[in-house]
Amino acid sequence: MNAPIRPGETAGAPISLPIEGMTCASCVGRVEKALRKVDGVGAVSVNLATERADIRPSGPVDPNELVRAVEAAGYTVPSTAVEFAVEGMTCASCVGRVERALKAVPGVADATVNLATERASVRGTADPQALVAAIAAAGYAARPIAGDASADADASQRKETERSELKRDLAIAAVLTLPVFLLEMGSHLVPGVHELIARTIGMQQSWYLQFALTTLVLAVPGIRFYAKGIPALGRLAPDMNSLVSVGTLAAYAYSLVATFAPSLLPEGTVNVYYEAAAVIVTLILLGRFLEARAKGRTSEAIKRLAGLQAKTARVRRDGASVEIPIAEVVAGDIVEVRPGERIPVDGEVTEGDSYVDESMITGEPVPVAKSSGATLVGGTVNQQGALSFRATAVGEATVLSQIIRMVEEAQGSKLPIQALVDKVTMWFVPAVMAAAALTFAAWFVFGPSPALTFALVNAVAVLIVACPCAMGLATPTSIMVGTGRAAELGVLFRKGEALQLLKDAKVVAVDKTGTLTEGRPALTDLQVVEGFDRARVLSRIAAVEDKSEHPIARAIVAAAQAEGLPLPEIRAFESVTGFGVKAEVEGERVEIGADRYMRELGLDVGAFAATAERLGVEGKSPLYAAIDGRLAAIVAVADPVKDSTPAAIAALHALGLKVAMITGDNRRTAEAIARQLGIDEVVAEVLPDGKVEAVRRLKAEHGKLAFVGDGINDAPALAEADVGLAVGTGTDIAIEAADVVLMSGSLNGVATAIALSRATIGNIHQNLFWAFAYNTALIPVAAGALYPAFGVLMSPVLAAGAMALSSVFVLGNALRLRGFQPAETPPPSECRVRSNAMVMGGTR
Repeated sequence: MNAPIRPGETAGAPISLPIEGMTCASCVGRVEKALRKVDGVGAVSVNLATERADIRPSGPVDPNELVRAVEAAGYTVPSTAVEFAVEGMTCASCVGRVERALKAVPGVADATVNLATERASVRGTADPQALVAAIAAAGYAARPIAGDASADADASQRKETERSELKRDLAIAAVLTLPVFLLEMGSHLVPGVHELIARTIGMQQSWYLQFALTTLVLAVPGIRFYAKGIPALGRLAPDMNSLVSVGTLAAYAYSLVATFAPSLLPEGTVNVYYEAAAVIVTLILLGRFLEARAKGRTSEAIKRLAGLQAKTARVRRDGASVEIPIAEVVAGDIVEVRPGERIPVDGEVTEGDSYVDESMITGEPVPVAKSSGATLVGGTVNQQGALSFRATAVGEATVLSQIIRMVEEAQGSKLPIQALVDKVTMWFVPAVMAAAALTFAAWFVFGPSPALTFALVNAVAVLIVACPCAMGLATPTSIMVGTGRAAELGVLFRKGEALQLLKDAKVVAVDKTGTLTEGRPALTDLQVVEGFDRARVLSRIAAVEDKSEHPIARAIVAAAQAEGLPLPEIRAFESVTGFGVKAEVEGERVEIGADRYMRELGLDVGAFAATAERLGVEGKSPLYAAIDGRLAAIVAVADPVKDSTPAAIAALHALGLKVAMITGDNRRTAEAIARQLGIDEVVAEVLPDGKVEAVRRLKAEHGKLAFVGDGINDAPALAEADVGLAVGTGTDIAIEAADVVLMSGSLNGVATAIALSRATIGNIHQNLFWAFAYNTALIPVAAGALYPAFGVLMSPVLAAGAMALSSVFVLGNALRLRGFQPAETPPPSECRVRSNAMVMGGTR
């Protein structure tokens, strides 16, 4: 898209807008007419095929007015999302400046900048080049990045280069600074050193040597601070580099005067502070280097995910197997995978049987059996057997690529808690500079002799100790590590806000079918009368039910097939409306239906009274089978509870949460499951809109609510909840409506997500407390608040070390989240239930 012209720019620069919703020539006419009415618009050309409007301004044009005109005509100008790599940001105030610069560009709907990832995400209709120019005007370098592997590789290489340069500059600074430190501080700490220097090279020559070495420190490894900090001062937008620049140059300039023109200074104030300038630069370089290393570790989850992508694939082309780069695989290719190899792309098995380790995608450690028709996910590892499969998704469309994209989006997002940080840091650096100026003035006017020396040293200490690096890193680093660890555990935060909201959940509402249960019916009970053979009875029942498409019938047939039982030929199949079905199997009459059908046949079902009562308690409705006029068996088909469900419910209770079940199923079945699983509240027999109402009521009664679902009918409830969690095995619509995706399909992921949310937000609170409290407490100390009572002053050298320590602490604390482990809560006895749950409905 061409650059939107800003108000005041020269007329004639073309503007191009994408437009959605046009369907015919009359739409084109309406859009052109609407655009011509905007002030400053000259010629307008709207193309239906390309769905773009090209505008030639006759004067200044506000792009936002163009967008509003198109929308008023009934069409939309889609916002595009662009990612930028931003270089040169060093603290939270830099983040605020870049965001403000981007939001000032016409056509920008929203802009988010992340210090930890060094990325800016911009949504709107503005031209990328205009955005790059705005960032450059703010004093930083930027370039658009694409969401592909090469872009990630470039970013990784750039950061590695930055770390290498920092390591080199730190080494140079340390070597040059050490003699300066020993010459000056050694003289103060050990009286014999002062006398030794005076007897050998002399104090004046010592100052000359310190001057030469410090000049090299500031001019070579330290030049990075001045190249960015001084221009920022000129723009009246000081940042951390500005604080370092002013502080070190003040100490250096004072020392320069004391060395070469001491007569210009008041008597008793002739001292040098070369060691302060040199050591400050060295310590801050050390902090930057440690930060760069720690930042690299925060993004390791993404690197590991990206590393799961295979580099090549073996495909069948022209009757032969050839190995090609992964980028050349196309949907429909037949791909071959040998034992132990990584599956290159998503697909569907066409040949072979094997087990596949999907733990890197789902977080579940048990390999999954795969045979013809099974789905495969790129990045997972084939185990014993050889497989051939048809590629169904390649490149950015694969599950792994989507996971990486989701994690990156979550890591780059800005949580509500960050709003407070942004407000504070916007004014923090100017406030620090004002505090330093006030400190200088107070000591110069009211301080003891030599007042100028005290004023200089304390003002420099204030400037250095207050650098807000830790504030800018406190939130994004924890988000990066937390969301990355979640992905490794099979929990994907699609929206960063969910990470903060989930910790406040008071109640977890779950859908039943497919969430608590397997989502498909299965034979759970078959008891035969004495004298009948179970296998023979099941074989005959299945043979009759094979003629029906009812879910109950399909479940019985599947059970017989799973046991390897033959299905005999049948004759005279008949459906008895309101009762059941009957047929003749190998000369025997077989009748299947509810208890009233048996009574109609004159059969007494009292022999199964105890079993029927138990099934009723479990929420199942039994069916009966008669063979040749004799009662033969009682049968129950249900949707089995997932094996992981009881422990998952227990884990949620262990977190202090209430659990509610919202289902469209009948109340008796729902309440039976609730009793077995220990669920606190049941809302049954509701349609999709009823689920939304139930979510609203539960929110009003209990507070923040998380809803877990997997079906299309769950999408409205997922959207209505404070946080929606979709089971990853569910439908695309449910996943799109959710804030969090549980890739394993297990409810255990809910407790993991909530526990990780609490751990991450707690980590952010610790970081913010440290960053704010540390800076707030040390600024008065650096200003000399302790001097009147205790005679204690903070050296600028100690201030530099303290500032670097603050950032390293914040990063180290965030990295603790990499070791997060979900609590293993053994299911209590009341939650140990058989894999049964839901009846599919009574009679047919």
